[in-house]
Amino acid sequence: MESLKKLKSFYWPYKKLFILSLVSMLLMTAITVIYPIMLQMTIDEVIIGGQYQLIMWISLGFIVVMTVKGAATFFHQYLGDMFGIHSVYSLRKELYAKLQRLPFKYYDSAKTGDLMSRLTADVEGIRFFLSFGFAEVVRFVLLVTLSLSVMFSYSVPLTLVTIASLPFLGAAVYRFDKKVHPAFRKIRKSFARLNTKVQENISGMNTVKSLSKENFEIQNFTHSNVHFRTKNLNASYIMSKFFPLMEFIGNICLVALLSYGGWLVIQNRLNPGELVAFFSLVNYMMWPIMNLGYVINLFSQAKASGERLLDILDADEQITDRGCRAESGRLNGDVVFNNVSLQYTKGNAEALHEVSFQAPRGKTIGLIGATGSGKSSIIQLLSRFYEPTSGNITIDGKPLSRYSLKMLRSNIGIVPQESFLFSSTIESNISYGKPDASMDDIMESAKRAQAHDFIMELPDQYETMLGERGLGLSGGQKQRIAIARAICLNPSILILDDSTSAVDMETEHRIQLALQEVMRDRTTFIIAHRISSVKHADEILVLDSGMIKERGTHEELIEKNGLYKRIFDLQYKDQKILNEPHFAG
Repeated sequence: MESLKKLKSFYWPYKKLFILSLVSMLLMTAITVIYPIMLQMTIDEVIIGGQYQLIMWISLGFIVVMTVKGAATFFHQYLGDMFGIHSVYSLRKELYAKLQRLPFKYYDSAKTGDLMSRLTADVEGIRFFLSFGFAEVVRFVLLVTLSLSVMFSYSVPLTLVTIASLPFLGAAVYRFDKKVHPAFRKIRKSFARLNTKVQENISGMNTVKSLSKENFEIQNFTHSNVHFRTKNLNASYIMSKFFPLMEFIGNICLVALLSYGGWLVIQNRLNPGELVAFFSLVNYMMWPIMNLGYVINLFSQAKASGERLLDILDADEQITDRGCRAESGRLNGDVVFNNVSLQYTKGNAEALHEVSFQAPRGKTIGLIGATGSGKSSIIQLLSRFYEPTSGNITIDGKPLSRYSLKMLRSNIGIVPQESFLFSSTIESNISYGKPDASMDDIMESAKRAQAHDFIMELPDQYETMLGERGLGLSGGQKQRIAIARAICLNPSILILDDSTSAVDMETEHRIQLALQEVMRDRTTFIIAHRISSVKHADEILVLDSGMIKERGTHEELIEKNGLYKRIFDLQYKDQKILNEPHFAG
């Protein structure tokens, strides 16, 4: 029950629906017990006692009782479903909000398919238990209690004989719960793994087909599918083994009832109507007892699902707005890194080591270096996607923690290396960071990003619907829309993370010319592999193994004849060969 107790804040606000559902169920259960009593009266008083004038009244009584029971059943089921649906609505909403708040570090190890499984299958497991399982437990207690009370009033010895096997049934139910809960937890994990495999395969379909790995992926999926099937079969085996056992124990109760009860009727120590009522009451009581295995099955699934959902809800958010003072406003953009180090995980090498630099407002800083040198890590720290291991970062003289995350990130426009576009219109993609942007602002941003011309050639222009992840556009087109999105935000700090890597040299030149105006009075960081992208920066930082090895302007770094000069020579080697006289002639 621990996991369900921790989720109490999501379903307890709707306790009125649950209580009304329970009241309806209490009435329904009471009528269920009244029915055998009326049956006993019909047999003993009317048929055997000869009071035939009561037939009409008893018949009307049956009609009234069944009508009330039908209405009670309707309200019990409907209100119970409302209780479960409202509860998981709040739960799913909080889970999604939590996923938005969790830091990048959480997603470094999380799998998309697993998270999707938790927000769908696991949430539905909780809903079904809240709508049905909770009430069934209470119904079981009520029905057994009322039935035993009536049975004891008829015959104490017969009741004791009938319930003699119930301890064995309880032991079987206990053993069933101990075995079925781990089985369902394994099913949930296996289902998440299967989801992850499907999601990765669909997302990477271009890579799969380009390398002719369809059969390999089919084999991988089959392996995950077999694993999922095996876990389901294991759970099915447990249920198939215990359900007949519990039913067998229940049937023993009925055999004992008929045998001993029939003997009591023969001895005139029990009326025939009372035996029939007894039989009906035991049937009504045995059904929820035998169904207890199914309820425990639901409980086990809900428990396993609750534990997986709590893994998300209890995850440490790490980077929060706690302690911040500035909630909104526009930053000037004076950035200072002071001996900043970053280690993503303990035991691994530092991604950054004692990095220090200043980026005053209006200046452009170029970051260049080999893959893994720490360029992107600087940007991730500036946006507070990660927290530095040591050192501090300030903007306008204040630590990043003094600004709310919303304020900080609304002042930073990022064009990532891998441009992500949503399955929406081009217009909504460009204005994603600034939903209230006018159409003139959107078009102006697209023009500056050299995207306006190709957008106008599309059938629906800015209203063109894009496929998943921008499917239907070339890499360069997607990148230019991502640049337009950053420009539309009108940020104080602009970050271009190798943003022109997917465009040709001519388009890159046009974009750079357009960006010169955009970068005016803004602090700009340009991460690039091409020297042509950073050569006009006010200061270039050359990184290697997480440290700044060189810094200066393009001309100063060329004169130093160091790492930057070697990168320059490698990139322009082919051009030098082409310009040699013997090659040209």
